[in-house]
Amino acid sequence: MTSVSGITDPQFEDPRLLPAAMSLRDVSVAFHGRVAVRDVTFDVPANRVTALIGPSGSGKTTLLRSLNRLHDLTKGASVSGTILLGDTDIYQGGIPTTVLRSRIGMVFQRPNPFPTMTIYENAVAGLRFNGVKKKSVLDAAAESALTSADLWDSVKQRLNAHAATLSGGEQQRLCIARALAVEPEVLLMDEPTSALDPISTKRIEELMVELKKRVTIVIVTHNMQQAARVSDLTAFLLMGEDRAGEQIEVSPTLKLFSAPEDQRTLDYIQGRFG
Repeated sequence: MTSVSGITDPQFEDPRLLPAAMSLRDVSVAFHGRVAVRDVTFDVPANRVTALIGPSGSGKTTLLRSLNRLHDLTKGASVSGTILLGDTDIYQGGIPTTVLRSRIGMVFQRPNPFPTMTIYENAVAGLRFNGVKKKSVLDAAAESALTSADLWDSVKQRLNAHAATLSGGEQQRLCIARALAVEPEVLLMDEPTSALDPISTKRIEELMVELKKRVTIVIVTHNMQQAARVSDLTAFLLMGEDRAGEQIEVSPTLKLFSAPEDQRTLDYIQGRFG
């Protein structure tokens, strides 16, 4: 790694120079006319982990949910600006939301496996929703997704057990497997470890580092240490005077945590407010 005091180290990678999986340009989100996120602009580098950090109410989850049009389900919500998935404008490009959410998966704060379904049925639920019926295809996808989520070895003998029989950490990894089974390009994760114990948290953090080889990840986290451990790029959001989520700084994680450009970023990561 590099010192960020101006010394160049060839091992240091600036993720901002990598190809973008997604691009945000002047993205704002409002609810019934009240702005919650304002003028956010940055690129999400492909096959890297991008962390969204900031105090409660700064718009992190609101921004995250805009990336696969979940606000379409919220009365009074409006999203302006441009969000590109590759070259496709996800709001103006005519892409159906069902297709979009196959390309951009989502893992929520609390594990939410379908409680009446088995482990196997949960793993392939997205594929079945998309019309896949061939058992050999579903079987292969279930094994691949559960393996990628570091769950296969512990559940392969009980695939027909209900998902509720799994621990909280296992349930969250099952949700990750369910998202991975449809082979998304991007995986959104909204505080995916906040409801988990430290051991489960560590396993999912290790999983994220491994998964970025195959999928781009955007994670919301309140845990500064977690952002530092798993992410390559970090975007810091803060409430402005009008309480809109304002983009303060987007930098390589190493740089943001060791030599941020904005005093407000330094104040936040050093715990002076939150």
